[in-house]
Amino acid sequence: MPRKKQYNEEEVIKKAMGLFWRNGYEATSVRMLEKEMGINQFSIYASFKNKEGVFLESLNYYKIQIQKITSKLKNSNNGIEGIKNYFNDFLEFSKEGNLCKGCLVTNTVNELKNTDNPVIINELVSFAENIRTLFVSNLKQDDKRDEIQIEQQADYLLNCILGLSVSSKVFNYKQLKNTIEVTFKNL
Repeated sequence: MPRKKQYNEEEVIKKAMGLFWRNGYEATSVRMLEKEMGINQFSIYASFKNKEGVFLESLNYYKIQIQKITSKLKNSNNGIEGIKNYFNDFLEFSKEGNLCKGCLVTNTVNELKNTDNPVIINELVSFAENIRTLFVSNLKQDDKRDEIQIEQQADYLLNCILGLSVSSKVFNYKQLKNTIEVTFKNL
C-alpha cells in the first residue's frame, strides 16, 4: 500500500522556489532542499525524482505566482503603456521586504550554460518567449509600427526586462524607476 504524503506539496514547493530564487539552481543542494522544505530526502526523490524535478515544479509554481502580473499584461489594451505597467508591476512582484530578488528565471539563466541542463534551459527559454509574445501582442495595438519594428522592439523590451531583473538586485528603487522611464522614452 502506498504511503500517504505527510506534507502539503504546494507548501513545500513554495519553500523550494524561495530557496532556488535566493541561492540559484547550482548552489542549492538536496540537503538544503530537505531543510528548507521540511521533508526528508526519500520524500523528495519519491515525489519529485531529483533536484531537477523539484526545480521544475518550483518553476511551475513561479509561473503561477507571476501570472498575477502577466495576465494583466495579456489583457491590457494600452499598448506600450501596458508593457510599462508590467515592468513596474515586476519590480513590486520581485520585492521581499526592502530587497528585490530579481526574477527566478533570469537568475537561473545567468548561472547556467546552454549545455548544463537542456530540460531546464528549454523551460527558461519557453518562459521568456511567452513574455516576448505578450510584448508583441501589446506592441501590435499601436498602428504606427510595422511587423519588423514590432519584432525588434519586442526583443529590445525582453532584453530590458532581463536587465531590470538583474539590476533590481543591486540598484535602489529610484534608479530602477529611472531605468524604466528611459526604456520607454526611447520607444
